[in-house]
Amino acid sequence: MFGKLFLLFVLVPVAEIYLLVTVGSSIGAFPTVALVILTALAGAHLARMQGLSTMMRIRENLDQGFMPAEELLDGVLIFLAGMVLLTPGFLTDIAGLLILLPVTRNLFKQWLRKKFDEWRQNPNVHITFHQ
Repeated sequence: MFGKLFLLFVLVPVAEIYLLVTVGSSIGAFPTVALVILTALAGAHLARMQGLSTMMRIRENLDQGFMPAEELLDGVLIFLAGMVLLTPGFLTDIAGLLILLPVTRNLFKQWLRKKFDEWRQNPNVHITFHQ
């Protein structure tokens, strides 16, 4: 667990800074900042559009009496992608866009389902559902 947190909070920012400096020295500071802002705005717009679409699908499923499990998982991943896209940097932008693309988002959903099944089968983890 410590290794994953170290990766997230130390190595990723160091890699982002390195990339920002490298790109900035190649194309200049202003174009680099503009590119970071542009990708954040475009990603936020895309996340908003996909989020609204997912909300509509959730409501349709609920209106028909179905549990919108897939749509809820999509919503969580789209929200995560939006947060990652708002974080300045190129690696986070790539990660956010990969989560937003339906093809790659399905891979993330499969991974999350697998992890959830592992947690559910762990005798030390207790999951209950209340109605």
